[in-house]
Amino acid sequence: MTSPSPAACVAAPTTSARLPLSGLLALALTGFIAILSETLPAGLLDQIAEGMTISQAMAGQWVTAYALGSLLTAIPLVTLTQGWYRRRALLLAIGGFVLFNGLTALSDNNVLTLLLRFMTGAAAGLAWGLIAGHARRMVAPAQQGKAMAVAMLGQPIALSLGLPIGTWLGAWLGWRATFVVVTLAALLLVAWVLRAVPDFPGQAAGRRPAVLSVLRTPGVTRVLLVILAWILGHNILYTYIVPLLAAVGMDGAVGQVLMTFGLACLAGIVLVGLGVDRQLRRLVLLCLAGFALATLALGHLQGEAWLVHASVALWGLTYGGAPTLLQTACADAAGEGGDVAQSMLVTVWNSAIALGGIIGGLLLTGMGVASFGAVVLGLVALAWLLALGGRRAGFVVGARQ
Repeated sequence: MTSPSPAACVAAPTTSARLPLSGLLALALTGFIAILSETLPAGLLDQIAEGMTISQAMAGQWVTAYALGSLLTAIPLVTLTQGWYRRRALLLAIGGFVLFNGLTALSDNNVLTLLLRFMTGAAAGLAWGLIAGHARRMVAPAQQGKAMAVAMLGQPIALSLGLPIGTWLGAWLGWRATFVVVTLAALLLVAWVLRAVPDFPGQAAGRRPAVLSVLRTPGVTRVLLVILAWILGHNILYTYIVPLLAAVGMDGAVGQVLMTFGLACLAGIVLVGLGVDRQLRRLVLLCLAGFALATLALGHLQGEAWLVHASVALWGLTYGGAPTLLQTACADAAGEGGDVAQSMLVTVWNSAIALGGIIGGLLLTGMGVASFGAVVLGLVALAWLLALGGRRAGFVVGARQ
């Protein structure tokens, strides 16, 4: 399907100082449902294993299948829908959450469920490829960073509050009913998007950038490499937070520590949202330096609870704004290839998550949690140097243009 000319745009970006909060919050809820759909099985492993008559390890593969769906399909789906009206593509992704989560709640066959989880991940890959670009087009250029910060709220809220609430619902209603609740939330989101999110045309056939041409755009590859290094380092620590806390005698406080992390992430989003349009480069460098400091602190703690929470709070504060900073930098560098670049970002981000689990597992088995610090610090240093070198493309000096 091709799009009309830009003059036929259904809605134009607002030039008002007021952010279109209702529409941006609808995008944030899309991200919330995407993250909750991905992580929900982790909080319901016992119930899923018992209900499906499978092992907990096999139930854990529901998360893996979802991640693979996002990883393998984000670029093809975003590329194929470049010419679609943007809201129609977004509704397709949300419709995927409705259909595949709903069928997951009904399925009694694990092979079928793994396929459904893969398809749910594909819907998420498309959604993440669209959210950033849609948020940016809803506002004037000077407000794009703030708009991105609001649209990205769904991720930390899902991680800090959504998963615990989903786990509680599972204990109360059962895992199938919990998936039904998520399905109904996605169905309500369809109505919200239709009411509050403006529509924009896709790109005309002659103006759709190819994947390789976007990748060659100055700054895009640099931003993607920073994402790979930063998110890989983060996920080595986050995936194995339980043994990390056990090493300092706080294995019984995992929930409290994750709550500290999630709340700090929310604060990080607010702070980044206030400054991303004026100081994107400086904030990236500052956040990476703060993450390095938090990593050093976590590697030298001796079980003092307040120090652990303080270190994790610093970690969350510096990570919370990372999606806003990195997606803004990626979209700025890519220009008209922004949606394709965002699909690359989704692929790299999910690759970093998967690699974080693999590399962290190898480190944990081979050398223990004490080895995490050096590896993560090396990755953070690499990301910092790459960002520092991107003053002309990727992480440019001064206010966003």
